[in-house]
Amino acid sequence: MPIVGGLDIHRKQLTFDYLDTVTGEVMRGQIAPADRAHLRAWLVRFAGRDDVAFALEGCTGWRYVAEELAAAGVAAHVAEPADTAFARGRKRHAKTDKTDSRHLRQLLAEGRLPECWIPPSHILECRALLETYHDLRAEHTAWVQRIHAVFFHQGAPALGEAALRTGRDLQAVRAAAACHLSPAGQLQVDTALDMLAALEARLDVLRHRLLAAARHLTGAKVLAARLYGVGPVTGLALTCWLGGAGRFSSARKAVRFAGLDVTVWSSDRKGPPGRLSRQGPPVLRWAVYEAGKTHARPSAPDHRYYAQVKDRQDGKRAALSEARKLLRQACHILAELGDDAVSAA
Repeated sequence: MPIVGGLDIHRKQLTFDYLDTVTGEVMRGQIAPADRAHLRAWLVRFAGRDDVAFALEGCTGWRYVAEELAAAGVAAHVAEPADTAFARGRKRHAKTDKTDSRHLRQLLAEGRLPECWIPPSHILECRALLETYHDLRAEHTAWVQRIHAVFFHQGAPALGEAALRTGRDLQAVRAAAACHLSPAGQLQVDTALDMLAALEARLDVLRHRLLAAARHLTGAKVLAARLYGVGPVTGLALTCWLGGAGRFSSARKAVRFAGLDVTVWSSDRKGPPGRLSRQGPPVLRWAVYEAGKTHARPSAPDHRYYAQVKDRQDGKRAALSEARKLLRQACHILAELGDDAVSAA
Protein backbone atom coordinates (compact mmCIF):
# COMPACT_ATOMS: atom_id res chain seq x y z
CA MET A 1 0.00 0.00 0.00
CA PRO A 2 1.45 3.41 -0.94
CA ILE A 3 -0.19 4.94 2.16
CA VAL A 4 -0.22 3.10 5.49
CA GLY A 5 -1.23 4.63 8.78
CA GLY A 6 -2.42 4.14 12.33
CA LEU A 7 -5.32 5.66 14.26
CA ASP A 8 -5.34 5.87 18.05
CA ILE A 9 -8.93 6.14 19.31
CA HIS A 10 -10.04 8.21 22.30
CA ARG A 11 -13.31 9.87 23.25
CA LYS A 12 -12.03 13.40 22.69
CA GLN A 13 -9.79 12.95 19.68
CA LEU A 14 -8.41 10.54 17.09
CA THR A 15 -4.65 10.67 16.66
CA PHE A 16 -3.39 9.74 13.19
CA ASP A 17 0.03 8.87 11.84
CA TYR A 18 0.40 7.83 8.20
CA LEU A 19 3.25 7.37 5.77
CA ASP A 20 3.29 7.92 2.03
CA THR A 21 5.66 5.15 0.96
CA VAL A 22 6.20 6.77 -2.44
CA THR A 23 7.37 10.19 -1.24
CA GLY A 24 8.49 9.14 2.26
CA GLU A 25 6.37 11.91 3.81
CA VAL A 26 4.91 11.27 7.27
CA MET A 27 1.80 13.12 8.42
CA ARG A 28 0.73 13.33 12.06
CA GLY A 29 -2.10 15.10 13.83
CA GLN A 30 -5.43 14.83 15.57
CA ILE A 31 -9.09 14.75 14.57
CA ALA A 32 -11.23 16.49 17.17
CA PRO A 33 -13.86 16.00 18.30
CA ALA A 34 -13.91 12.26 17.72
CA ASP A 35 -17.15 11.61 15.84
CA ARG A 36 -18.35 10.42 12.46
CA ALA A 37 -18.80 13.85 10.91
CA HIS A 38 -15.28 15.08 11.62
CA LEU A 39 -13.69 11.77 10.66
CA ARG A 40 -15.64 11.74 7.40
CA ALA A 41 -14.48 15.26 6.60
CA TRP A 42 -10.87 14.33 7.31
CA LEU A 43 -11.06 11.24 5.05
CA VAL A 44 -11.95 13.41 2.04
CA ARG A 45 -8.21 13.81 1.41
CA PHE A 46 -8.10 10.15 0.32
CA ALA A 47 -11.07 10.40 -2.05
CA GLY A 48 -10.61 8.45 -5.27
CA ARG A 49 -7.71 6.36 -3.96
CA ASP A 50 -7.77 2.61 -3.40
CA ASP A 51 -4.24 2.24 -2.04
CA VAL A 52 -4.76 3.52 1.52
CA ALA A 53 -4.82 1.35 4.65
CA PHE A 54 -5.14 2.24 8.33
CA ALA A 55 -4.75 0.19 11.47
CA LEU A 56 -6.71 0.77 14.66
CA GLU A 57 -7.05 -1.06 17.96
CA GLY A 58 -10.20 -3.03 18.71
CA CYS A 59 -11.17 -0.83 21.65
CA THR A 60 -14.37 1.13 22.31
CA GLY A 61 -15.15 3.25 19.26
CA TRP A 62 -13.53 1.02 16.64
CA ARG A 63 -16.88 0.27 15.00
CA TYR A 64 -17.71 3.73 13.69
CA VAL A 65 -14.08 4.37 12.72
CA ALA A 66 -13.91 1.14 10.70
CA GLU A 67 -17.27 1.86 9.08
CA GLU A 68 -16.22 5.36 8.02
CA LEU A 69 -12.90 4.07 6.67
CA ALA A 70 -14.69 1.43 4.62
CA ALA A 71 -17.21 3.97 3.32
CA ALA A 72 -14.32 6.18 2.16
CA GLY A 73 -12.65 3.29 0.33
CA VAL A 74 -9.85 2.99 2.90
CA ALA A 75 -8.84 -0.49 4.05
CA ALA A 76 -9.46 -0.86 7.80
CA HIS A 77 -7.37 -3.29 9.88
CA VAL A 78 -8.54 -3.82 13.47
CA ALA A 79 -5.76 -4.91 15.83
CA GLU A 80 -6.13 -7.07 18.94
CA PRO A 81 -5.22 -4.72 21.85
CA ALA A 82 -3.36 -7.21 24.07
CA ASP A 83 -1.25 -8.64 21.23
CA THR A 84 -0.57 -5.13 19.96
CA ALA A 85 0.75 -4.08 23.36
CA PHE A 86 2.87 -7.24 23.54
CA ALA A 87 4.36 -6.47 20.12
CA ARG A 88 5.56 -3.14 21.49
CA GLY A 89 7.88 -4.92 23.91
CA ARG A 90 9.35 -3.37 27.00
CA LYS A 91 8.55 0.32 27.34
CA ARG A 92 11.56 2.61 27.06
CA HIS A 93 9.69 5.90 26.72
CA ALA A 94 6.42 7.38 27.91
CA LYS A 95 3.37 5.95 26.17
CA THR A 96 1.44 8.66 24.29
CA ASP A 97 -1.23 8.87 21.60
CA LYS A 98 1.47 9.73 19.05
CA THR A 99 3.57 6.70 19.90
CA ASP A 100 0.50 4.45 19.83
CA SER A 101 -0.56 5.59 16.36
CA ARG A 102 3.01 5.29 15.10
CA HIS A 103 3.27 1.80 16.58
CA LEU A 104 0.10 0.71 14.76
CA ARG A 105 1.37 2.18 11.50
CA GLN A 106 4.71 0.37 11.82
CA LEU A 107 3.09 -2.98 12.59
CA LEU A 108 0.79 -2.64 9.58
CA ALA A 109 3.63 -1.62 7.26
CA GLU A 110 5.78 -4.55 8.43
CA GLY A 111 2.94 -7.07 8.16
CA ARG A 112 3.06 -7.86 11.90
CA LEU A 113 -0.32 -6.43 12.92
CA PRO A 114 -2.32 -8.95 15.05
CA GLU A 115 -5.63 -8.48 13.25
CA CYS A 116 -9.15 -9.13 14.54
CA TRP A 117 -12.09 -10.27 12.47
CA ILE A 118 -14.38 -7.39 11.42
CA PRO A 119 -17.94 -8.75 11.62
CA PRO A 120 -20.71 -7.71 9.22
CA SER A 121 -23.02 -4.97 10.41
CA HIS A 122 -25.91 -7.34 11.24
CA ILE A 123 -23.59 -9.38 13.48
CA LEU A 124 -22.51 -6.21 15.27
CA GLU A 125 -26.16 -5.34 15.82
CA CYS A 126 -26.84 -8.79 17.28
CA ARG A 127 -23.83 -8.46 19.56
CA ALA A 128 -25.15 -5.15 20.86
CA LEU A 129 -28.56 -6.72 21.59
CA LEU A 130 -26.94 -9.67 23.37
CA GLU A 131 -24.76 -7.39 25.49
CA THR A 132 -27.80 -5.34 26.52
CA TYR A 133 -29.74 -8.49 27.34
CA HIS A 134 -26.88 -9.80 29.45
CA ASP A 135 -26.56 -6.49 31.32
CA LEU A 136 -30.27 -6.44 32.10
CA ARG A 137 -30.17 -10.05 33.30
CA ALA A 138 -27.30 -9.20 35.66
CA GLU A 139 -29.16 -6.14 36.93
CA HIS A 140 -32.31 -8.25 37.46
CA THR A 141 -30.35 -10.76 39.54
CA ALA A 142 -28.80 -7.94 41.60
CA TRP A 143 -32.22 -6.48 42.51
CA VAL A 144 -33.53 -9.93 43.51
CA GLN A 145 -30.51 -10.40 45.76
CA ARG A 146 -31.12 -6.97 47.33
CA ILE A 147 -34.65 -8.00 48.32
CA HIS A 148 -33.41 -11.19 49.97
CA ALA A 149 -30.68 -9.22 51.72
CA VAL A 150 -33.17 -6.71 53.18
CA PHE A 151 -35.31 -9.51 54.61
CA PHE A 152 -32.29 -11.23 56.13
CA HIS A 153 -30.81 -7.99 57.50
CA GLN A 154 -34.02 -7.21 59.40
CA GLY A 155 -34.53 -10.77 60.64
CA ALA A 156 -37.64 -11.48 58.57
CA PRO A 157 -38.53 -15.04 57.47
CA ALA A 158 -36.66 -16.21 54.38
CA LEU A 159 -38.53 -15.81 51.10
CA GLY A 160 -37.24 -18.86 49.29
CA GLU A 161 -35.54 -19.07 45.90
CA ALA A 162 -38.77 -19.02 43.83
CA ALA A 163 -40.45 -16.17 45.69
CA LEU A 164 -40.27 -13.60 42.88
CA ARG A 165 -41.40 -15.48 39.79
CA THR A 166 -45.14 -14.86 39.47
CA GLY A 167 -47.50 -11.98 40.18
CA ARG A 168 -48.96 -13.83 43.14
CA ASP A 169 -45.44 -14.26 44.54
CA LEU A 170 -44.79 -10.54 44.26
CA GLN A 171 -47.98 -9.75 46.17
CA ALA A 172 -46.90 -12.17 48.88
CA VAL A 173 -43.52 -10.45 49.09
CA ARG A 174 -45.15 -7.04 49.51
CA ALA A 175 -47.39 -8.45 52.24
CA ALA A 176 -44.40 -10.02 54.01
CA ALA A 177 -42.51 -6.74 53.80
CA ALA A 178 -45.42 -4.82 55.34
CA CYS A 179 -45.60 -7.35 58.15
CA HIS A 180 -41.94 -7.88 59.02
CA LEU A 181 -39.91 -4.89 57.80
CA SER A 182 -39.41 -1.35 59.01
CA PRO A 183 -40.77 1.57 56.91
CA ALA A 184 -37.36 2.07 55.28
CA GLY A 185 -37.12 -1.66 54.57
CA GLN A 186 -40.57 -1.62 52.97
CA LEU A 187 -39.48 1.28 50.77
CA GLN A 188 -36.37 -0.67 49.75
CA VAL A 189 -38.45 -3.70 48.75
CA ASP A 190 -41.05 -1.61 46.89
CA THR A 191 -38.30 0.16 44.95
CA ALA A 192 -36.64 -3.15 44.07
CA LEU A 193 -39.95 -4.65 42.89
CA ASP A 194 -40.64 -1.62 40.70
CA MET A 195 -37.17 -1.92 39.18
CA LEU A 196 -37.72 -5.63 38.53
CA ALA A 197 -40.99 -4.89 36.73
CA ALA A 198 -39.28 -2.33 34.49
CA LEU A 199 -36.36 -4.68 33.77
CA GLU A 200 -38.66 -7.57 32.91
CA ALA A 201 -40.56 -5.39 30.44
CA ARG A 202 -37.36 -4.47 28.62
CA LEU A 203 -36.08 -8.06 28.80
CA ASP A 204 -39.25 -9.28 27.13
CA VAL A 205 -38.79 -6.87 24.23
CA LEU A 206 -35.12 -7.80 23.82
CA ARG A 207 -35.87 -11.51 24.04
CA HIS A 208 -38.31 -11.29 21.12
CA ARG A 209 -35.77 -9.40 19.02
CA LEU A 210 -33.05 -11.93 19.80
CA LEU A 211 -35.31 -14.85 18.89
CA ALA A 212 -36.20 -13.16 15.61
CA ALA A 213 -32.51 -12.57 14.85
CA ALA A 214 -31.65 -16.21 15.67
CA ARG A 215 -34.34 -17.46 13.28
CA HIS A 216 -32.69 -15.57 10.43
CA LEU A 217 -29.05 -16.55 11.09
CA THR A 218 -27.79 -19.81 9.61
CA GLY A 219 -25.21 -20.58 12.29
CA ALA A 220 -27.63 -20.02 15.16
CA LYS A 221 -30.22 -22.35 13.60
CA VAL A 222 -27.69 -25.11 12.94
CA LEU A 223 -26.19 -24.93 16.43
CA ALA A 224 -29.60 -24.98 18.12
CA ALA A 225 -30.55 -28.04 16.06
CA ARG A 226 -27.32 -30.03 16.61
CA LEU A 227 -26.19 -29.21 20.15
CA TYR A 228 -28.14 -30.21 23.25
CA GLY A 229 -28.75 -27.30 25.60
CA VAL A 230 -28.06 -24.67 22.96
CA GLY A 231 -31.17 -22.61 22.38
CA PRO A 232 -31.74 -19.70 20.00
CA VAL A 233 -30.09 -17.07 22.22
CA THR A 234 -27.05 -19.22 23.00
CA GLY A 235 -26.74 -20.24 19.36
CA LEU A 236 -26.90 -16.59 18.37
CA ALA A 237 -24.14 -15.69 20.84
CA LEU A 238 -21.91 -18.54 19.65
CA THR A 239 -22.39 -17.55 16.02
CA CYS A 240 -21.82 -13.83 16.61
CA TRP A 241 -18.50 -14.36 18.40
CA LEU A 242 -17.18 -17.60 16.88
CA GLY A 243 -18.63 -17.55 13.35
CA GLY A 244 -16.83 -16.63 10.15
CA ALA A 245 -14.41 -18.50 7.93
CA GLY A 246 -10.98 -19.12 9.42
CA ARG A 247 -11.72 -17.53 12.79
CA PHE A 248 -9.81 -20.12 14.85
CA SER A 249 -7.18 -22.60 13.78
CA SER A 250 -8.19 -24.94 16.62
CA ALA A 251 -11.12 -25.37 19.00
CA ARG A 252 -8.77 -24.82 21.94
CA LYS A 253 -8.26 -21.24 20.80
CA ALA A 254 -12.02 -20.71 20.80
CA VAL A 255 -12.15 -21.84 24.44
CA ARG A 256 -9.34 -19.44 25.25
CA PHE A 257 -11.11 -16.63 23.39
CA ALA A 258 -14.23 -17.19 25.52
CA GLY A 259 -12.18 -16.99 28.73
CA LEU A 260 -13.02 -20.53 29.86
CA ASP A 261 -9.47 -21.88 29.74
CA VAL A 262 -7.73 -22.61 33.04
CA THR A 263 -4.65 -20.51 33.72
CA VAL A 264 -1.99 -21.47 36.24
CA TRP A 265 0.73 -19.23 37.62
CA SER A 266 3.47 -20.90 39.60
CA SER A 267 6.93 -20.15 40.92
CA ASP A 268 9.13 -23.20 41.39
CA ARG A 269 6.81 -25.87 42.83
CA LYS A 270 4.48 -23.52 44.71
CA GLY A 271 1.60 -21.62 43.26
CA PRO A 272 -2.13 -20.97 43.54
CA PRO A 273 -4.57 -23.41 41.96
CA GLY A 274 -5.77 -22.89 38.42
CA ARG A 275 -8.48 -20.35 37.71
CA LEU A 276 -10.49 -19.22 34.72
CA SER A 277 -8.87 -16.50 32.66
CA ARG A 278 -12.27 -14.73 32.24
CA GLN A 279 -10.98 -12.90 29.19
CA GLY A 280 -13.08 -12.30 26.13
CA PRO A 281 -16.80 -11.51 25.79
CA PRO A 282 -18.71 -12.03 29.08
CA VAL A 283 -21.93 -12.61 27.13
CA LEU A 284 -20.51 -15.65 25.35
CA ARG A 285 -19.13 -17.04 28.60
CA TRP A 286 -22.48 -16.60 30.37
CA ALA A 287 -24.53 -18.12 27.54
CA VAL A 288 -22.40 -21.23 27.10
CA TYR A 289 -22.20 -21.79 30.87
CA GLU A 290 -26.00 -21.70 31.10
CA ALA A 291 -26.12 -24.22 28.24
CA GLY A 292 -23.64 -26.42 30.11
CA LYS A 293 -25.90 -26.51 33.16
CA THR A 294 -28.67 -28.15 31.13
CA HIS A 295 -26.65 -31.40 31.14
CA ALA A 296 -27.67 -31.83 34.78
CA ARG A 297 -30.96 -33.18 33.41
CA PRO A 298 -31.14 -36.99 33.36
CA SER A 299 -32.37 -36.81 29.76
CA ALA A 300 -29.22 -35.00 28.59
CA PRO A 301 -26.99 -37.10 26.29
CA ASP A 302 -23.89 -36.27 28.35
CA HIS A 303 -25.55 -36.51 31.77
CA ARG A 304 -23.36 -39.42 32.86
CA TYR A 305 -20.17 -37.40 32.41
CA TYR A 306 -21.76 -34.38 34.11
CA ALA A 307 -22.74 -36.52 37.11
CA GLN A 308 -19.24 -37.99 37.39
CA VAL A 309 -17.60 -34.54 37.43
CA LYS A 310 -20.19 -33.26 39.90
CA ASP A 311 -19.53 -36.14 42.29
CA ARG A 312 -15.77 -35.68 41.98
CA GLN A 313 -15.75 -31.86 42.10
CA ASP A 314 -19.04 -29.91 42.19
CA GLY A 315 -21.89 -28.84 39.93
CA LYS A 316 -20.17 -25.65 38.85
CA ARG A 317 -17.08 -27.51 37.65
CA ALA A 318 -19.29 -29.96 35.80
CA ALA A 319 -21.17 -27.15 34.03
CA LEU A 320 -17.87 -25.47 33.08
CA SER A 321 -16.57 -28.73 31.65
CA GLU A 322 -19.73 -29.13 29.57
CA ALA A 323 -19.47 -25.49 28.48
CA ARG A 324 -15.97 -26.11 27.14
CA LYS A 325 -17.24 -29.15 25.24
CA LEU A 326 -20.03 -27.10 23.70
CA LEU A 327 -17.57 -24.38 22.67
CA ARG A 328 -15.32 -26.89 20.94
CA GLN A 329 -18.23 -28.57 19.17
CA ALA A 330 -19.67 -25.22 18.11
CA CYS A 331 -16.29 -24.13 16.79
CA HIS A 332 -16.07 -27.23 14.56
CA ILE A 333 -19.65 -26.80 13.29
CA LEU A 334 -19.16 -23.11 12.52
CA ALA A 335 -15.84 -23.86 10.81
CA GLU A 336 -17.66 -26.29 8.51
CA LEU A 337 -20.23 -23.63 7.67
CA GLY A 338 -17.59 -20.95 7.05
CA ASP A 339 -18.96 -17.55 6.10
CA ASP A 340 -22.39 -19.11 5.60
CA ALA A 341 -22.70 -19.26 9.41
CA VAL A 342 -23.05 -15.48 9.64
CA SER A 343 -25.28 -15.13 6.60
CA ALA A 344 -29.05 -14.80 6.61
CA ALA A 345 -30.90 -18.09 6.71
